[in-house]
Amino acid sequence: MLNVKNINQYYGGSHILRDVNLTAELGKVTVILGRNGVGKTTLLKSLMGLVPIKTGSIEFDGKPIQNATPYERARAGIGFVPQGREIFGRLTVEENLRMGLAYKPASTPIPPELFELFPVLKQMLQRRGGDLSGGQQQQLAIARALAAGPKLLMLDEPTEGIQPSIIKDIGRVIRMLADRGTMAIVLVEQYYDFAQELADNYVVMERGAVKAQGQGAHMEADGVRQMVAI
Repeated sequence: MLNVKNINQYYGGSHILRDVNLTAELGKVTVILGRNGVGKTTLLKSLMGLVPIKTGSIEFDGKPIQNATPYERARAGIGFVPQGREIFGRLTVEENLRMGLAYKPASTPIPPELFELFPVLKQMLQRRGGDLSGGQQQQLAIARALAAGPKLLMLDEPTEGIQPSIIKDIGRVIRMLADRGTMAIVLVEQYYDFAQELADNYVVMERGAVKAQGQGAHMEADGVRQMVAI
């Protein structure tokens, strides 16, 4: 579903991403780990088109998208849950979810499945996003990204600042979505145990480059915990 080859990205004179290669398959969770500041968030933003790459290629669903705009990538089937959630605090939960359907016809209903995945959102449809707890806002951000039915879902540290009970709920949803086999998932995560539990494949980044990669089942044996330890 996603094939990234030798992408490089710069901020000013700083070389942020260095010949990064990455693949994501349907039905699989690809976890990206690494210490703070190694380029994980920049990588996701580059894949979404929010920051430009200097060189390399990004292929999605068999087509090159490195020159596509963010909205073209969204229309093609990429959903993105940014770090910090970035929901619209003054809009209601319902309005936030409709933002995920922005390029669909106005009559398009909110998929009922979103409320099966995150029941709390149905109870809070008319509540403003800014009035929700951090965990509820994260569930809203994921539901918003799922509203249009993406083929690739990218999540940037969804467990950051979230209470343990909701972390478990989010992990359950991610696994369920992957197991259906109709979506590829790329997960940037700092919380090693959460990442290990979900990973079908892993990528470890260091100084903007891929240091190691392999199967999720081999993370302990490959010493991934030590690689990402602060």
